[in-house]
Amino acid sequence: MKFRTLLRHFRESFKNIRRNGWMTFASVSAVTVTLILVGVFAVIMLNLNHMAKNVEDDVEIRVHIDNAANDADRKAIEDKLNSLAGVQNVTFSPKEKELSNLISDLGENGDVFKPFEQDNPLRDVFVVTTKTPDDVISVAKKAEKYNYVQSVKYGQGYVENLFSFVDIARNIGIVLIIGLLFTAIFLISNTIKITIMARRKEIEIMRLVGATNTFIRWPFFLEGLWLGILGSIIPIALIAAGYKKLYEYATPQITIEFIELLPSSPFIYQIALILIAIGALIGIWGSVMSVRKFLKV
Repeated sequence: MKFRTLLRHFRESFKNIRRNGWMTFASVSAVTVTLILVGVFAVIMLNLNHMAKNVEDDVEIRVHIDNAANDADRKAIEDKLNSLAGVQNVTFSPKEKELSNLISDLGENGDVFKPFEQDNPLRDVFVVTTKTPDDVISVAKKAEKYNYVQSVKYGQGYVENLFSFVDIARNIGIVLIIGLLFTAIFLISNTIKITIMARRKEIEIMRLVGATNTFIRWPFFLEGLWLGILGSIIPIALIAAGYKKLYEYATPQITIEFIELLPSSPFIYQIALILIAIGALIGIWGSVMSVRKFLKV
C-alpha cells in the first residue's frame, strides 16, 4: 500500500470519529467500562494465580518411615520414590534433624522439646517434591502403600481444596472476561454499522469509480482501532493508580508468607499493555464483524 493511500485512510478514520460524535462517545464509553471490569478481573486473577503458585511451590510430600525400618529398608523406599512418575527430588531427613527443626521453628517455646533429644519420638522422613502440583496427590497415594511407611502427609484436604478453588476462580474469571469482551465488540460493531449505513451513497460512488473492497474497508478498521485504544486510556490510568495505592497499603499488612501481591512495577505496565491490546483487538474485531455483515461490497 502506498504511503499516500495510508495517510488518506488515517484521515478518513479520524473524520469518521469526529463526524459520529455521540456514537463515538457511546462506543468509547462502552469500551472504557468493559476494560475497567476486565482490568479489575485480570488484576484479581493474576494475583490469585501468583498466590496459588506460591502455595503450590511450597507443597511437599513428607513420607514418615516406621522406626522398625533398617538402612536397607529406607534405601528401598528411597529408590521406589525416585522411580515414581512426577517426582522431582527426594531428600532424606533423619529424625534427629526433624527434632532440631521443630525446636528451631518454635523459637523460645522449642526448649520444652530439648529433653526428647535423648529419646527422640519422631521418625525419619523422606521429603518429596514433585514436578507439578498436580502430581502431589497421586505420588502421595502411591507412597503410602510402601512397606515400612508409617504415614504420608502433604496437607490432605487443604491441597485439594486449594487446587479446586483456583480452578473454579480461573474458569469464572475467564467466562466473565469473555462475556465483557463480546459486549464491547457488539457495541463497536453497531457503531461502525451506523457509520456505514450513513455513508452508503459515498461507498456506492467509490465502488463505481473502481475502489477495491480493501480500500473501502481500511478506514473502518482504523476507526475501530482508535475507538478501542481511546477506550483503554481511562481504565489504564484508574487501575494503575488504584493498584499502586493498594500495593503500598496492603504489602506491610500481609504477614502470611505465601500471600503476597505482585510488585506494582512491572505489573502495572504489563496490565497497561494487556488493556491496550484488548482494546485494539475488540475495536478491530468489532469493525471486521460489522463490515463483513453490513458492507455489501
